[in-house]
Amino acid sequence: MRVVFLPDEWTVLICFLLWPLIQVAISWTCLKIRDSRYRPDGFWFRTHKWEKEGLIYQTIFRVRSWKERLPDGGKVFRDGYKKKRLTDLSPSNLERFLIESCRAELAHWLAILPFWIFGFIASPIILPLMLVYALIVNVPCIIAQRFNRPRVRRLLHRLTSEK
Repeated sequence: MRVVFLPDEWTVLICFLLWPLIQVAISWTCLKIRDSRYRPDGFWFRTHKWEKEGLIYQTIFRVRSWKERLPDGGKVFRDGYKKKRLTDLSPSNLERFLIESCRAELAHWLAILPFWIFGFIASPIILPLMLVYALIVNVPCIIAQRFNRPRVRRLLHRLTSEK
């Protein structure tokens, strides 16, 4: 329900400014949640049977062909963890990657939800566009996390079972 009526130009400008602020605020909030809250084996983050150890994302979306082009949000904050390339394959770093992968996935799921806020300032026709935008921006990142996590888990298992 629109409660603020501004000229269309101002509404578009506010939308362009508000989205990044919302996404950064959500990312910052997720960064402040203790690592122990992110459980890669918990229901929300674990790989489910239908995902076929993440291969479903390659089969349907060809994730390997585009995931390298996604931005790495770990660069935004000083305390951020860069997930783009794994250069340290130590078990402790792989465990950290799994936690940060869960953190990133949660941040992207949460970043979809605020699309409805734009209903307060924009005409009703804009709301579906905001949802589409939120999905286009966040779903590829979620897919990449869900594709990478089982692969890293397998690598970690191999490294720790060799000892």
